[in-house]
Amino acid sequence: MQFSAIQRLLGIILMVFSVAMLPPMLVSFIYLDGDFNTFFYAFAIILITGISIWLPVKNAKRELRLRDGFILVVSFWLVLGIAGATPFFISPKLDMSFTDAVFESISGLTTTGATVISGLDQLPQSILYYRQQLQWLGGLGIIIIAVAIMPMLGIGGMQLYRAGTPGPMKDSKLTPRITETGKALWYIYLTLTIGCALAYWAAGMSLFDAIGHSFSTVSVGGFSTHDASMGYFNNMPMIQIVAIFFMFLSGMNFSLHFLVWRSRSILHYLRDSEFKTYVLILVVVSTITSGYLYYTDRFINLDNAIISGVFQTISIGTTSGFTTYEYYNWPGFLPVLLLFTSFIGACVGSTGGGLKTMRFSLLLKQGMREIRRSIHPNAIISIKVGGKPLPDRVINAVWGFFAAYIAIFATIMLILMMTGLDQISAFSATTASMNNLGPGLYAVANTYEGITTVAKWVLCFSMLIGRLEIFTLLVLFTPNFWRR
Repeated sequence: MQFSAIQRLLGIILMVFSVAMLPPMLVSFIYLDGDFNTFFYAFAIILITGISIWLPVKNAKRELRLRDGFILVVSFWLVLGIAGATPFFISPKLDMSFTDAVFESISGLTTTGATVISGLDQLPQSILYYRQQLQWLGGLGIIIIAVAIMPMLGIGGMQLYRAGTPGPMKDSKLTPRITETGKALWYIYLTLTIGCALAYWAAGMSLFDAIGHSFSTVSVGGFSTHDASMGYFNNMPMIQIVAIFFMFLSGMNFSLHFLVWRSRSILHYLRDSEFKTYVLILVVVSTITSGYLYYTDRFINLDNAIISGVFQTISIGTTSGFTTYEYYNWPGFLPVLLLFTSFIGACVGSTGGGLKTMRFSLLLKQGMREIRRSIHPNAIISIKVGGKPLPDRVINAVWGFFAAYIAIFATIMLILMMTGLDQISAFSATTASMNNLGPGLYAVANTYEGITTVAKWVLCFSMLIGRLEIFTLLVLFTPNFWRR
């Protein structure tokens, strides 16, 4: 293990992350909200800490190995999760405990969107901006950003890409060099963010809200600058339509966006099997949700039923977590249906969470293959994606991931029930954290501030393991990983 090289990188990462305190300082200066010192002190603390970690090992320039990549990825999220909590913890306007500050920070960076803060409409603009910025930084994955700048640090990035990129197929690159891959994804992400902000602004949001919500929309994070979330803009249907469009795009594989941009052809979307499954799921669930809302007279106007049903389906289905109305109070089976949709989640290579549409599709295909094998035991039946057969190793990996997911889900849910949460609250909190969704049901429908300290730390772990897609974190707990 190259521990000195890992320490050097973590120090550099902290020093770079300290720069994230400068935009909120500017916001505080513009709005004169009284929290300028909070971000100045946070900047100094994080910068000095980073220098202190980096300085003793500044000459440890060694090539990372795959195992080092796993350690750095996990350390990356843990260290930045704690560092990101600094402004929340020291701000006199919030008066948050260390646990709450870390919970809010990790929720932001993992784009979960669960919050322990109420009264957002009364908070300083700099704090509100900072929460949105955290999600934006975590959206595509800070790992990709690190990959893009690795050559400047003297460290290769392929190990980080394999260890930190979500999805069952991690070795496909958009460009011959991994650095160019990171840059390509970053430019697409930035372009979507700018386009989303301009669209929100044109639809009627203030410039401050438009920028903030574009951060959490493209990152499918779900943080808002208002307690009512997107419900604050219920009298502006165009804002919901803009949100639907950009949440849908952000839930797609960014590799597809790149291929379409490079070839100037949308045929890459139409040929992709995961994209077609993604669209089919969202269309079916949106139709059921909108139809049931109208059938039960929840919305007398059909247009409102359709917009609300489609918005909430795409928001939950892509694990964005925005809300317009209190969907958890919607009639019948709808709240549970929407939560189940978040299990499927967005596409591989997107900013979303969940199992991912590709894995869900492969699980269904494997199930169908076993049924056919029951009828024809001697038949050789392959599972194909895009017309090409997949090796059994990929299918086994998907089943292994699913088994680990279910086991961890059940364990976390039981621990939450031990802390005093009822079954539905514990189930929805586990769902919302592992799928990086945010809002749950019952006790965790609006905020998580009422749950115990132990439950908050358990959910922090749940958010991290969901963002890191289980194995990246679990591999560190295996004896084989630490053997030479």
